[in-house]
Amino acid sequence: MNQPAFSAWIGRTEEARDQLSLNLVKRIAATLSEQVPAYGKPLPPLWHWAFFQEPVEECGLGLDGHPARGGFLPPADNRNRMWAGGRVEFIAPLKVGFEARKISTITHIEEKRGRTGDLLFVTLRHDYLQEDYLALREEQDIVYREPTPPKNGSGEPLPPADWLEAVTPSATLLFRYSAVTLNAHRIHYDWPYATETEGYPGLVVQGPLTATLNLRAFCRANPQARLRRFAFRGVRPLIAPQPFAVGGRRLDANSAELWAGDQNGLAQRAEVQFD
Repeated sequence: MNQPAFSAWIGRTEEARDQLSLNLVKRIAATLSEQVPAYGKPLPPLWHWAFFQEPVEECGLGLDGHPARGGFLPPADNRNRMWAGGRVEFIAPLKVGFEARKISTITHIEEKRGRTGDLLFVTLRHDYLQEDYLALREEQDIVYREPTPPKNGSGEPLPPADWLEAVTPSATLLFRYSAVTLNAHRIHYDWPYATETEGYPGLVVQGPLTATLNLRAFCRANPQARLRRFAFRGVRPLIAPQPFAVGGRRLDANSAELWAGDQNGLAQRAEVQFD
């Protein structure tokens, strides 16, 4: 695929509005086994990923369950799509029950040759506004890769941790998280598709779910911390129902490194800055 053909997509924007409905917040809380924040209270960190999802009819979905390419995002036919990582800046809390809007912009597109074939990198910027103030600013890294066997082990041991939480990712958890985030990617709930078509050994734990659990573990271990920035990057997939751990350690008074992994090594790296 010729990279100059992608130049027409750089700078494209779209806007989505959503009510941060208490009903959906209740469903997220139940999925994550959390307390329900009251109307008008701050939305917990990274729960915004369940909102602003524009519904697409089934006829508009690709074989993998994602919306067919070529609309807002550039076409990348015959490639598997992954959310590889991202960065979130926490400016002000989003309030439960109030309307908000998300303005998305394609800021960068690049094609590279990797060890597993051609990779297409798409960077999105999302600005989340509520009551005319900017609450969150996010960059999201999307990668389209040629169908190749996934990497099952990173070879990187789990780093030392000041706090640690165990997670058992059941198929029910993955299904419910996909439901509340309107994520139809079949690797998270369709075992035959995940194993026979995309070559995974089982259902794949969502990267955003892992990041949410990772940041939650930090907040539990550091309840006085005020979040400023969070960044995460996937190293390899986690496979249900294999247990994994989320943990981390403080680097200094205002930063910490976080990670997620299992017996096969590191699966996600993350960093958090806070006051």
